[in-house]
Amino acid sequence: MTVAAGLGLRAVTAGSAGKYGGDALYTVLLVTLVVLVAPRVTPLTAAASALAVSWGIEFLQLSEVPAELSRRSAVARLVLGSTFNAPDLLWYAVGAAAGWLVLTAVRREA
Repeated sequence: MTVAAGLGLRAVTAGSAGKYGGDALYTVLLVTLVVLVAPRVTPLTAAASALAVSWGIEFLQLSEVPAELSRRSAVARLVLGSTFNAPDLLWYAVGAAAGWLVLTAVRREA
């Protein structure tokens, strides 16, 4: 559902809204994957882990590795991106916060 929302957002919006909304949803997806791998993880740990991975990938873009892999593979381009963009760091944090809020609410209801 998160992947569909991200792709849909990019398809129907232009400019910053689609790009930065997609960044936030990327981290929400990572929060979801952390919970799938480790279901007993706390919401804060899941969100922090997802944020660390998002930031790690963004900082990796300061090297040539993601750009080179992105030229060779569409999947690598979607997962790793290609160029560093400092504002992405903020939007990854927004996604981590959103994931934390949703996961906290879901766990309280359960």
